[in-house]
Amino acid sequence: MSSGFRAPKGISEYVPPRADLLYAIRQAFAERARLAGYGYLELAVFEDTQLFRRGVGESTDVVSKEMYTFEDRGGRSLTLRPEFTAGVLRAVLEHGLPGRGLPVKVWTTGPAFRAERPQQGRYRQFYQLDLEAIGGEDPRLDAETIAIAWNWYRDLGLRQVRLLLNSLGCKECRPAYRARLQEFLRSLDLDEATRARIDLNPLRVLDDKRPQVQAQLTDAPLMADHLCAGCKAHHDRVRELLAALGIAWEDEPRLVRGLDYYTRTTYEFDHPLLGAQSGIGGGGRYDGLSEDIGGPPLPGIGFGLGLDRTILALEAEGTPFTAPPACQVFGVALGETAERVLFAAIDELRGAGIAADASFGGKRLKGAMKDADRSGAAYAVIVGERDLAAGSVQLKDLASGDQVAVPLTDLTTTLKERLSR
Repeated sequence: MSSGFRAPKGISEYVPPRADLLYAIRQAFAERARLAGYGYLELAVFEDTQLFRRGVGESTDVVSKEMYTFEDRGGRSLTLRPEFTAGVLRAVLEHGLPGRGLPVKVWTTGPAFRAERPQQGRYRQFYQLDLEAIGGEDPRLDAETIAIAWNWYRDLGLRQVRLLLNSLGCKECRPAYRARLQEFLRSLDLDEATRARIDLNPLRVLDDKRPQVQAQLTDAPLMADHLCAGCKAHHDRVRELLAALGIAWEDEPRLVRGLDYYTRTTYEFDHPLLGAQSGIGGGGRYDGLSEDIGGPPLPGIGFGLGLDRTILALEAEGTPFTAPPACQVFGVALGETAERVLFAAIDELRGAGIAADASFGGKRLKGAMKDADRSGAAYAVIVGERDLAAGSVQLKDLASGDQVAVPLTDLTTTLKERLSR
């Protein structure tokens, strides 16, 4: 059955039951963020194009190749968000949140958009979780953000996630490293487009995934060998904190990630079962981003976690994490009077926290019971005229087929007891 229309190519869409899993893992993250003191933001889906050009970086693939940019009726250039951090920081500054105390700790979720070549794990509309701690340089914030993501992955049952960790230095030590890296890169056999990056942002060349480029980078100088004393102390402290939390990491001195605003701590969560699209999340520190977009000096640290790839990782590992049942109890009414009574009973069950649904359209018993079986419910509540006369309902265990009469007044209590076993 189809209208003839289809979603645009490269759109990540979810329908039940897979959409229920998407919702459940978002809720699990929301609880992790709440327990750590992060408040929720709901943000604009499109922004002034210059926010991303200045914040993300002109030399990045995101800005130069992948943004969905359009002109509105007023002639303004707007862009569907390709990532969250720049928009989160804009909102935090616009609404004066730093005035309420630092650090500002916030999180958000929703779709982002990039004009990618669609493939498994890489979409043009995709979904992320984003968390940011803005206004603090304390390395404990770096470790805290990593721990929130790490523990969420563990909550979901993922056991093969790898944490890759690096430091990209700061404005004090990066210029000397940049000059040395540029000197090295200019000696390589690189195509014209890649050579152009050497002047714009040479670190982006290190992020090039092409084998013919990576093969030439074996002896490239590393930022880790050029950190100033302050950056080295910060990085060492982050690693000490992670070790104290029992979080394993792997030093990855070539880790750059694809956005220009990263400084100091930079990290990525990698899942080895996902092939070429193995990065399922990542983040880092962006201590100069606020100034880049016209704000005051305001350091920050945060991450973006890919929901699409997280679901692929769950499926690849075959983890036991599942969404809460969409339906625990299914109501079947036989007759108009029974429909009215059952309608009220279903509402009471929902009020008690029990997921309940019912057959609609006046179906006969056989058809209604087929609906009950399809619903995935553990129990069916069957109500007929005889049951009402006796002040009871029939409670059927849909797995075993056992059926008993239960007083209507005891239905909610009985089901809560049975479902808690």
